[in-house]
Parts: sequence; structure tokens; C-alpha cells
Amino acid sequence: MLAYKQYVTIKDPAKIELSGLPFHAGQRVEIVMIAEDEDRTTLVEELQTLFRSTQALPQTKAITDEMIAEEVEAYRAQL
Repeated sequence: MLAYKQYVTIKDPAKIELSGLPFHAGQRVEIVMIAEDEDRTTLVEELQTLFRSTQALPQTKAITDEMIAEEVEAYRAQL
């Protein structure tokens, strides 16, 4: 499968015009549209706050590097 990515700015929400595509006439293609996040900094800040609050929980103080390594190894053994 050939994947091709092209960024466009929507000028008219009723239509999108693409040109210079690397496909031939009659070729069937799948179109997937994903809008760019306009404010990723908010998401990053929310995640950082979540990480800090999670790491501050009393239960996390008892977790050792060895326990983490064992958990990772057990997970990888399942794959």
C-alpha cells in the first residue's frame, strides 16, 4: 500500500482540492482526514499535571526500579 500525506488549509468547508497526487486514474484510494490540534500546549500541560499528581501518590513511593523492571519483563514475555 502506498501512503501519501499532504497538508492543506481548508478554504471552503464544502470542498477540498488536492493536486499533484501520486496515484493513477481509476485507482481506488482511501481518504482519512485528521484535523490538527489547535492547542496542544493545553493537552501537554494537562498531562504534566496528571503525571505530577500520580507521582505524588503515596503508593508510588513504594515502587522500586526493580519492581518496574520486573513488570516490564513480565509484560514483554506475554507478547
